[in-house]
Formats: sequence, structure tokens, C-alpha cells
Amino acid sequence: MASRPIVLGIVGDSAAGKTTLTRGIAQILGEDEVTTICTDDYHKFDRQQRKEMGISALHPDCNYLDIIQQHLGLLRTGQPILKPIYNHSSGCFDAPEYIKPKRFVIVEGLLGYSTRGSRDAYDVKVYLAPPEELRHTWKIKRDTRKRGYTEEQVMEQIRAREEDSEAFIRPQRQWADAVISFYPSSDNGSNDDLLLNAQLVLRPTIPHPDFTHILGGEGSHLGDAIRLELDRDMGKPVDVLEIDGHATEEQVQELERMLCNEIPYLGKFCSLEGNRNIGKVVGTTGETLQSYPLALTQLLITYHMMKAANIYQ
Repeated sequence: MASRPIVLGIVGDSAAGKTTLTRGIAQILGEDEVTTICTDDYHKFDRQQRKEMGISALHPDCNYLDIIQQHLGLLRTGQPILKPIYNHSSGCFDAPEYIKPKRFVIVEGLLGYSTRGSRDAYDVKVYLAPPEELRHTWKIKRDTRKRGYTEEQVMEQIRAREEDSEAFIRPQRQWADAVISFYPSSDNGSNDDLLLNAQLVLRPTIPHPDFTHILGGEGSHLGDAIRLELDRDMGKPVDVLEIDGHATEEQVQELERMLCNEIPYLGKFCSLEGNRNIGKVVGTTGETLQSYPLALTQLLITYHMMKAANIYQ
């Protein structure tokens, strides 16, 4: 085990799925072993002040990027921080919270890779890049149900933030070890967000599992449900893992078991070995189902955290 906390970064635009992914990874690692930090808590201004100033929460000038960097450095070396708390319901700040890092630290938010010092604090960096239309749908659902906005207010906020999203959020993709996109299949006419495909762009900045012996070549017995291809991303060669939302238990079982066999500690958390707590998504009518692409994505990221921590048992 590493002598310091292992730090995972999950960055993406508002409602890109960061919290869903974080929750599942914490479930795998054990919630008593994980400290979760949200960099959105480091806003300089509350909601009313931002409105008066005409600045969005996505703009670097609206966030204490230097304090984020400082706190990440402290957490990485096992030291506690006094973290601010931004209340998304009220739009104001609550009392700060004393945070002592546990074995693993997951840092999610909008601007986690904005500075070199912050990027250097992570052991694994993930960027979430769902199609914009899907992200807008997720944001409308979340902000109307949980944050008290009307649909019109959310759409207006999306339009007002687009310039900052393009200028400050999306460029952070270049720093990620893995770029993850959940998207509806072409035959999913209802855009059912419980049946999303997953695309994982795996960059050679960290060593990824060798899937070639079960996915390589023509005629793989996993068919088109799970595919591994070579491609280029931002001009550089990458592996691209595609997982179909309609993949069956039998089709994903071998890939999942491979991860769990390489790091035995993962075995008890494999969703197909009795654990149904990961890969959970909530549908539009409140039903909860399991997404195998999401479960495999959560397991793969956890695999990388355990590799960084040298946990093999």
C-alpha cells in the first residue's frame, strides 16, 4: 500500500455524471476508505454575487484555483484541510468542514485540472465528455428536481455558460488519462438514459489493462457488444474501449472477471459476482437499474487506483 493517499480526479462540465461515477467508485473502494472533495466548493462568490457581477461559476476568476491547488497538495501528503462548503440549494456558503484524507481521495468538479500544480497532485485523471444534448437533459432533470430551478431557468443558464464551457472546461480533456463518454445508441429512439453505451478513450499516460487477448482480432466471441480499437485522440494514438448498453451479463462477464482476477481485492466487488450496488442509474420515472457499461467503467477506474496504491491482495 502506498504511504500516502491515492488521488483520483474526475472533471467535467455541469451535470456530466461526475457524482454518479464517484459514488460507484467509493462503493467499490469502501466508503470508509474514501474522502470525496468537490472543487465547486471553492467558488469565490455566492449565486447572488455572481448574478450581480455577470460572471459564471465556470470561469477561473470565480474560483480560488490557488487554494484548490494548495489543498490538493496537502491531501496528497496526508495532511488535513479546512474545506469551504458551497450550498447548491441556497446558492450561499455554509460553514467550512475539517477534512482529513483517508486511504483514497476522489476530487470531482469543474476546474480540477486548471493549473499545473493541481494536475500534478492526481494519480489518475478522468474527464467526462457526454454528448452535449444528453448533458443538457441530465442538467435539466437534476436542477429542476434537486435545486429548485424551472426548466426555462436551466436552459438560460446553459446558454449563458456556453462560452465559458468552451473556453475553460472542455480544454481540460487534454490532461486526462481516460476520457469517458456515455451516449445513447443509434437504435435507442427513446433516448433511454438507462441504456447508454460507454466509450473509454485510454491514453498511454498510465498503463491500462491488456484487453487484447480477449478483444483483439476478428470474430471475438464478445461480438460487437465490447470492442477495443486503435484510434487517435487530439492527434495522439489511443486505445478506445466501446461497451454497448445492450451488452448482456455473459458478454461483459469475462472482461469484468479479468480485472478482478488481476487484482484479487476487486473480486468481491464485481457486479456479476454478487454485488449489485455498482453501476446503478435512476430512470426518468424513478426506477433504479444496473448499467453494465457504467459498472465496468467504475471497476476500471478503481483498478487504476489500486494499481497506483500497489494493492494486489
